[in-house]
Amino acid sequence: MRPYRWTILAVATAAQTAAAMLFQGLPAIGPYLRSDYGLTLGETGVAMSSVVVGMTLTLLGWGALADRHGERPVIASGLVGAALALGAAALTSEFSGLVTCLFVAGLFVASANAASGRAVMGWFAAEQRGLALGIRQASMPIGAAVAGLSLPLLAAGGTGRSLVALGAILLGAAVATGALLREPEHGAEEDAGRPAPLRDRRIWRLAQAGALLVAVQFAFLGFLVLYLHDERGLSAPGAAALLAAVQLVGAGVRVGLGRLSDSRAERVGPLRSVCLVLAAGAALTAAATHLPASVALPATLACAVVAVSWNGLVFTAAAELAGGARSGTALGFQNTVMSVVSGATLAGFGWLVSASSWTFGFALLALPALAARALLARVPEPARV
Repeated sequence: MRPYRWTILAVATAAQTAAAMLFQGLPAIGPYLRSDYGLTLGETGVAMSSVVVGMTLTLLGWGALADRHGERPVIASGLVGAALALGAAALTSEFSGLVTCLFVAGLFVASANAASGRAVMGWFAAEQRGLALGIRQASMPIGAAVAGLSLPLLAAGGTGRSLVALGAILLGAAVATGALLREPEHGAEEDAGRPAPLRDRRIWRLAQAGALLVAVQFAFLGFLVLYLHDERGLSAPGAAALLAAVQLVGAGVRVGLGRLSDSRAERVGPLRSVCLVLAAGAALTAAATHLPASVALPATLACAVVAVSWNGLVFTAAAELAGGARSGTALGFQNTVMSVVSGATLAGFGWLVSASSWTFGFALLALPALAARALLARVPEPARV
């Protein structure tokens, strides 16, 4: 049945991987950004969050454009624009210029987030959709892991080199998208009788729960390298390698949770369980900050893996609640709400830790995980269509 769906999945995953190398890969070169530009911890967070801020403003628009015009022109044009912005960023030598260029890159790279999930949704039936979207969502930690392994090596010779390399990768993904991505052979399932995504209370609650979970995710992943480097004495490349390992393991867990959700015919149920595990992990990580590294590092890294694991379930549920014809808008909205919180987390968590401690910061992350679990109690399972 529709064997070309695996090509679609590969192209969509590649586009999302390239995008993730930008908006989730920057923390891997956080120490280099800070040293090259003479930034404080808080300013470093602002620089890294500028991409996410740009994405937030355009995610919903890119999703609506994908519903109207298809995924191929949306993703290809967006990735080209992001690549050009990174080229400009490589030429700047000031903090303000860097933030501006990264912001513009975020405006364009959001196209992959909003549209690549819609492409997968339209080609896969419900019994394989959790696995397929799990693979697509695994592209984000994989992209971050690849960035974590490669960007610090390039940034050691100047951050401009790493930004140029990112731009080249985005251009390659744009070419692949333009050449291979196409609309499904059969239209997406009918969405008659479904409320519009922005008027659906189920999608709103799901987006709010995802936003709470993404706050935990970005606090862990956005500052893991800095925590390991500053507090645990690891070298910058060593800390970045551990971040890459967390991302790769988390990618595998995303795929596994997607397959589990297919076999159980559930999306929201497994997500509720992840919330409780994540809350417990945040509390354990906070307690472990006063313990030797042999205890603290495994606890911190295990919680970081859980923080990476849940995204595929949220996006699969959102797409199925909305229906295939409107899934671009639903995914764009979901991404927008989550991006607002992730950008605020990157910008604010560093200031919070500076004003208090790593222990307090990690302990506080248990609260949004528990709040997400409470919200998900009011979200039903999507219909299997």
